[in-house]
Amino acid sequence: MTGAEHLAVIAAGLGAGILTSTVGVASLLSFPVLIALGIPPVVANASNTLGLLPGALSGAVGYRRELREVPRHQTVAVVVICAVGAIGGAALLLALPSQVFASAAPWLILFTCLIVGVQPWISRWLRARSDHPHGLRRSMSPATTVFTALTGVYGGYFGAGAGVMMMAVLGLGLDLELRIVNGLKTLALLAANLVASIIFIFIADLDLTASGLLAAGSIVGGYVGAHIGRRLPETLLRVLIMLAGVVAAVLMLR
Repeated sequence: MTGAEHLAVIAAGLGAGILTSTVGVASLLSFPVLIALGIPPVVANASNTLGLLPGALSGAVGYRRELREVPRHQTVAVVVICAVGAIGGAALLLALPSQVFASAAPWLILFTCLIVGVQPWISRWLRARSDHPHGLRRSMSPATTVFTALTGVYGGYFGAGAGVMMMAVLGLGLDLELRIVNGLKTLALLAANLVASIIFIFIADLDLTASGLLAAGSIVGGYVGAHIGRRLPETLLRVLIMLAGVVAAVLMLR
């Protein structure tokens, strides 16, 4: 890569890190840049996952205040379930053609955008029918557990829009403020990326130069994004997540 291409990848990492901690469509920025540089799709996908890992880490650190508001057992459950799902996703990436799962991704993202949009009304309806004290759901139901695992699979396999999906699943399954859900989502995707990255390091072909440049940008972007995400009003953040998801789905359908 030339010097200008190095800077382009670092900038993509910075932007992707910010998106990781806010609206959750990081790969839709960084992955196309790697493809444009002539890196084969599967290599670019694995390299992208590794390169965005520091961004998810710094984003989780940036959300440490929000994460303290989540019961420890709940945090551990989300992280472990998402990480286990990512193992399956990484295996699928190495075993299947990239088109198999990616073809369904735009429609999954559009559906989750709808869920993010109507989540406040659905949550109120569920609380009204809940047997929990004060109607607040602090434990994952079997359905939430399954969809968290499936989102982990998607995150380990391709990842574009996985943040939008995780926001929808956790926002619908648990009664938490959106800023807290955003922090929990960032931590869950960190777990998914970590597991997938370990697998890719030992098994997959990687472009370590691209991963390193993405990492340099994403570690700054992730921390900055957490501070942005914390300050955005919940309604605005919800609208931005939906817009980002729709844009991501449209770009993937082209």
